[in-house]
Amino acid sequence: MPLYDCMLLLKPTVSKEALMDLVSRVGRHVIARNGVLTEIKSFGTVQLGYGIKKLDGRYFQGRLMQMTMMATPNINKELHYLNKEDRLLRWIVVKHRNVELGPTYGDDEHDRKLLGGEDDDIDDDAAKDDDDEDAEDDDDNDEINDDFELQGNEEEEVPA
Repeated sequence: MPLYDCMLLLKPTVSKEALMDLVSRVGRHVIARNGVLTEIKSFGTVQLGYGIKKLDGRYFQGRLMQMTMMATPNINKELHYLNKEDRLLRWIVVKHRNVELGPTYGDDEHDRKLLGGEDDDIDDDAAKDDDDEDAEDDDDNDEINDDFELQGNEEEEVPA
């Protein structure tokens, strides 16, 4: 099952009991469909960038909650009952992408090489031969530089 975040933005006037009732209702819904609630975070009261208009007024603050869950891919459609919830200003479900769950250390080829499980394909003798050739090339460059005479910096007079 993929990992999802359900973000709930509630009205700032909602009591903690009503907030916990709504969160537990969503959690029970997820668990009833063989999902797992992995984390619940409360960000407290947050200032909004713009006012959200509802029937009972315009809100410039809200209580933000985040619920992380493993659920079936149709969880977004199943939570549409939240649209009729009076205590909510907004809600959204976001899918985590490229998340690997569980232990992954030592699973890929790079980790096995670091742990010493596999030898590199490079032949040590071939690497030494390459180093010897590089040293010979450096000697050739030194001879070229010796043949080349460096002339002093002779500044030309520039008429003013």
